[in-house]
Amino acid sequence: MVSDKIRQFLNSWKNGVIEIGKVYVDGGDYKKCAENFLSAHYAFDIEDVLFKPTFTKEVIFRNNKDDALSYFVKGSIEEDNGFALKPWESIDFVEVNSIEEDSLTIAMGAFNFKPVNQDAITLVAFTFLLLKDKDSFKIKVHHSSPV
Repeated sequence: MVSDKIRQFLNSWKNGVIEIGKVYVDGGDYKKCAENFLSAHYAFDIEDVLFKPTFTKEVIFRNNKDDALSYFVKGSIEEDNGFALKPWESIDFVEVNSIEEDSLTIAMGAFNFKPVNQDAITLVAFTFLLLKDKDSFKIKVHHSSPV
C-alpha cells in the first residue's frame, strides 16, 4: 500500500514536469521553473544524488544539479533534448509500489507519459529512493527507463 504522503509527492513530481513544459510553451522562464522543480523534488541541495534519467545514452548519469537541469530543459549536455519541454499533456501512474522503513522510503512503479496533441504514450518504469525532508520527501536516487 502506498501512503498518502508518497502519492502526494509523486503527484507533485509529475505536475512539476508538466508545469515546466507549460511555462516553456507560454514563453515564460522555464529554466527557473525547472530549477525550482529540482530544488523541491531532488536532494541536490542537501546531499549527494544518483540520477539515471529515462532517455540517456552518451552521458548515462546526471548526478549533480546542473546536469539534471540539462536533462530536463536542454542544457550543457549535447544529447539532452529537454525532457520536460516535450511538453507533456499528462503523466499517469500505471502502478506504484512502496516500502517504508524508518528513514528509508522507496517508491517503484510506472508512468504513462502522453505528449501534448499526440496519441503516442511512453511507458516508463521508475525507482525513487526518497529522503524525508521536513514534511515531504526529496529524491536521493532516481532510476527510470522506457519499458
